[in-house]
Amino acid sequence: MTSDNLSPTAPAQLGGHSAHLGGRVFTLRFTSTPRGARLARRLVGVRLDEWGVPYGTGPHESVVLVAAELAANAVRHGHVPGRDFRLLLRVTDGPRPVARVEVSDTRAERVPPRPGRLTGPLPELADGGRGLLLVESLADRWGWCPRLGAPGKTVWAECALG
Repeated sequence: MTSDNLSPTAPAQLGGHSAHLGGRVFTLRFTSTPRGARLARRLVGVRLDEWGVPYGTGPHESVVLVAAELAANAVRHGHVPGRDFRLLLRVTDGPRPVARVEVSDTRAERVPPRPGRLTGPLPELADGGRGLLLVESLADRWGWCPRLGAPGKTVWAECALG
């Protein structure tokens, strides 16, 4: 594994989870395949349940669906042969707990539209591509930024858990 800065907001511990900064962090690199995207979705669900966001609850289902869509988009639109994508899940504690999902891929030239610009017909929607519409409807905030220290981009979304 290589170390790269996935988030402009806080450091992550690679390959596992840690409790710091008033929350929990899980990050892992996955193969840029449908199987990798499915595994990412399942591990997000398991980790949320372990952290007290139980299966079958609205917040759990929303965060897992957001993670699944971002991972699927990384595989479908951000795939570079021989390169993986990285997923980061951060759950913050406090009066307003939030789950943040970040998915980084290595394809810089294909970027999603900015938040709020998903209205109207988009060329991507003709060939599936409705995932970001789901992300926009489920997440409290979402966006993307160039990947720091490496080629590519990071697409992120935040969902309130309270």
